Amino acid sequence: MQKNSQFALLRQRRFAPFFWTQFLGAFNDNVFKTALLTIITYEAASWTTADVGLLNNLIPGLFILPFLLFSATAGQLADKFEKSMLTRYVKLLEIAIMLLAAVGWVTHSLWLLVAAVVGMGLHSTLFGPVKYAYLPQQLKAEELVGGNGVIEMGTFVGILLGEVLGAVLVLHKPWGVELVAGGTIAIAILGWLTSRAIPLTPPPAPRLRINWNPVTETIRNIGYTRQNRTVFLSVLGNSWFWFYGAIMLAQFPLYAKNYLHGDHGVFVLLLTVFSLGIGAGSLLCERLSGHKVEIGLVPFGSIGLSLFGFDLFLASLSYVNTELVGVSGFLGQQGSWRILFDCVMIGVFGGFYIVPLFALIQTRCDPAHLSRTIAGMNIMNALFMVTAALVAMLLLGMGLSIPQIFMVTALMNAVVALYIFLLVPEFLMRFFAWMLIHTIHRVHTVDTDRIPEYGPAVLVCNHVSYVDALVIAAASPRPIRFVMDHRIFAIPLVSWVFRAAKAIPIAPAKEDAQLMRQAYDRIAAALEEGELVCIFPEGKLTRDGEIDAFRSGVQHIVARTPVPVIPMALRGLWGSLLTRSDGNPFERSFRRGFWSRLSLSVGEPLAPAQATPDALRQQVMTLRGDWK
Repeated sequence: MQKNSQFALLRQRRFAPFFWTQFLGAFNDNVFKTALLTIITYEAASWTTADVGLLNNLIPGLFILPFLLFSATAGQLADKFEKSMLTRYVKLLEIAIMLLAAVGWVTHSLWLLVAAVVGMGLHSTLFGPVKYAYLPQQLKAEELVGGNGVIEMGTFVGILLGEVLGAVLVLHKPWGVELVAGGTIAIAILGWLTSRAIPLTPPPAPRLRINWNPVTETIRNIGYTRQNRTVFLSVLGNSWFWFYGAIMLAQFPLYAKNYLHGDHGVFVLLLTVFSLGIGAGSLLCERLSGHKVEIGLVPFGSIGLSLFGFDLFLASLSYVNTELVGVSGFLGQQGSWRILFDCVMIGVFGGFYIVPLFALIQTRCDPAHLSRTIAGMNIMNALFMVTAALVAMLLLGMGLSIPQIFMVTALMNAVVALYIFLLVPEFLMRFFAWMLIHTIHRVHTVDTDRIPEYGPAVLVCNHVSYVDALVIAAASPRPIRFVMDHRIFAIPLVSWVFRAAKAIPIAPAKEDAQLMRQAYDRIAAALEEGELVCIFPEGKLTRDGEIDAFRSGVQHIVARTPVPVIPMALRGLWGSLLTRSDGNPFERSFRRGFWSRLSLSVGEPLAPAQATPDALRQQVMTLRGDWK
């Protein structure tokens, strides 16, 4: 099935006005915040006597304070009221906040500007639940990763352009602060105008009674989210990303000034390459995920965050310049290009990490509670970002240099990510599957949209290699419970992988009748809960590439739990090192080449009464054709 590019959404009314509204909001936030941080960093003496390092970590913390106080209320409002109307009210609030900030700019009142920072935090708090709950209501399931990718790209491009414009405008003499004051008001008005074109988006819970107590509602929100373990741990993973990003980005102004000895242009350059990296990584997610929610990218992204975060520390050690330089002077210094490359790659892998997590939360959460779940996530994000500011100030107080803070953050990321992925092994399972089909094999899928996105079904496939389950799992839009020969659970590493994926061990009745009965009980329970179950009816790996006779297990399953049966065929795996044969597998593998091309073809669902062993085998043989 032909998939449209994610950029086609930018031509559609259900997406484009919303995209530009959130883009302008992110853009305005960062014009204002960056202008304020820049003026504090480079012209502190004429504005304040407070410690610059303290202010650089305090101001981002104050921006997220409203997330802690008002996210619970914002989530309820987004679930109860129509979203386009709510968005327009939020944009009117932004105009009022920018008018307040304008007074602070022209009167050089730092604390009035700080109050506006808190106000913009409130604006983002109210808009956050609307932003991520809007997409699942307006986009199809196969558009969700691409839509999230475009939104994240737009957000970070808006951040980038806002940071660049804010840093450039505020230091423009003699009208810098006036340009920032007028510019932020104009952007807020433009955002309100684009919001007027957002289509009606009905509320999922219009009868919801608002609980105005933020403490009790926050506790209730987080408690509800914890009922879905995968969603809750995905929320924690999302919040950890903001902890990581908050520490890294908060150091950039002083890192550029005091460690790289650059002017504000160098600071802007660091922000530019980082934001471009985030945008590129977000857009690449759709291509790498195959237009589905591919959570295997999350561990991949986490690995990159640690690897390039640590290398940023190492690259900083080789930077020896002590003279004040601009952008061109910085680029001529030893180690500068490596520093920029690390910043880009941190952004790219950040995109790989965050976009699939958002899509997972959107697809696995109860739609009627999605806005409140997003609000709960925003509360967690705020807690993690406040903690990040405190940790950064603590590390600076302990005498660590900024490159050493990068190193500590990268190491913490490795530890926390490993902990989360061990708690939710589905991430690692999908990562192994994703790596398999993007390294050793090139996988072509045919009609995988026939695998249902919701509801129970039994998947039936020929058994060619030791990695059949991983290939099928990588092609599926949702988790699958595989029925596997019990002997595979005796292999240490393989056992951990399949137990993590909640595979169901089975044995022939003559070998272990009790285990077989337990397997059928677990299969029935999984189907009753609406899950997908995959079985290999041959009961063993093929030794010659041909499809053996199918056993009657599927008939027993659907007789007990009548659900659709979907035939599938794997083609192209036979002859690899991962297949079984009495011959020489190395010789066959050498003839095939290391990077083999394989295919997974999915047939039309069969009714339970039609799912006889002979009929299923014939369907699978037809799907496979002559290609083993």
